[in-house]
Amino acid sequence: MTYGRLLIASLLLPIGALAQWLNYPEPGIPRLKDGKANLSAPAPRTADGKPDLTGVWAHERTPIAEFKRIFGSAYEAESKAALIGMELEVVHKYGYNVLLDLKPGEATLRPEGEAAMKRRAAERRVDNVCHGEYGWPVASLLAEPFKIVQAPKETVILYEVDGLHRQVFTDGRQFPATFEFPAYLGYSTGRWEAGTFVVETRGFNDRTPLDALGHPRSEAMHVTERFSRRDFGHLDTEMTFDDPRMYTQKFTIKVAYELVPDNDIFEMFCGQNEKDRAHMVK
Repeated sequence: MTYGRLLIASLLLPIGALAQWLNYPEPGIPRLKDGKANLSAPAPRTADGKPDLTGVWAHERTPIAEFKRIFGSAYEAESKAALIGMELEVVHKYGYNVLLDLKPGEATLRPEGEAAMKRRAAERRVDNVCHGEYGWPVASLLAEPFKIVQAPKETVILYEVDGLHRQVFTDGRQFPATFEFPAYLGYSTGRWEAGTFVVETRGFNDRTPLDALGHPRSEAMHVTERFSRRDFGHLDTEMTFDDPRMYTQKFTIKVAYELVPDNDIFEMFCGQNEKDRAHMVK
């Protein structure tokens, strides 16, 4: 299956515009002389001295040169075929293929993983534009931003994509021995290691892939994230995926995000003003 087909099948959704609170001057943001946010200022901190991750974040753009390396001679055609708001270049490269940068001999699919990937490709429907089963991490790797709200006992991550949300509990709770209700976004607990927020997530279901290419996950998947706010305007993240049912080894990706100051996320309902399905090839 080509990337072009994947883009149509997996990423063809009505895209929410930027936030409804456009250019609202948020109090507390350090400013340059021209009034713009000073993204290089020191990271803000909470009352207890921890870095405050609160903010609206968008992934750093993958360079065009990198997309040309990935797509080769197909780049120009793929780029021109994209719809407005869903241009090829607004999706992070790991949103297409989470295993893209792994070297030979690193994590590969087990037979169970290969079978799951083939099964998903066979079941894919091109007219299913509002499938309602977007997962993670792809929700933070598309065109839409996401928002972090940090509180003392819980940190909430709000995704513009499909209105998804995650709760990361920092109240000391432990994971149960078994998960009675495996979830699309799993169950998350967090802790601080110096200036890094470490999030452990388990209890996933197997309903959503990790990327547009369809790399699968199982209910055994365990993800460890590390969030570090480098300065006021930059958030560095690292995600380590451990799924012994689907992959031969753990694998890690790193994604940097930039603050979207003076804005907020927008509500998103796929069916609102949706006009694509009627024109899809059956």
